[in-house]
Amino acid sequence: MRITQGCFSFLPDLTDEEISAQIEYCLGRGWAIGIEHTDDPHPRATFWEMWGNPMFDLRDAKGVMMELDDCRKANPDTYIRINAFDNTRGFETVTMSFLVSRPAVEPQIIMRRTEVDGRAIRYTHEVAR
Repeated sequence: MRITQGCFSFLPDLTDEEISAQIEYCLGRGWAIGIEHTDDPHPRATFWEMWGNPMFDLRDAKGVMMELDDCRKANPDTYIRINAFDNTRGFETVTMSFLVSRPAVEPQIIMRRTEVDGRAIRYTHEVAR
């Protein structure tokens, strides 16, 4: 099963060159970049582990790519994503977010649908590992 979250999630995995181009796009608009990772990619788990601090003053994608390489080396079997933050309105807003690394084997999420009283339907899920 392929986890699909964020921008570009239905496309093939981005190459480092394509990731760098997206980072340049974000930096060109004055957005700060942050790197996050997790081993629990459930859609409700919105807060992932932050890798370092957000890069507010960075103007070159090479710095982000160096941090991304370090994060990949330290967390080889996790999901890693890039977040771009826009603070032009006085508060941080995630403007763009996309996966840049995945584990070799992705977990399978099993969703069960159960009909209950009336026409109500309940959904439960579990991760099969």
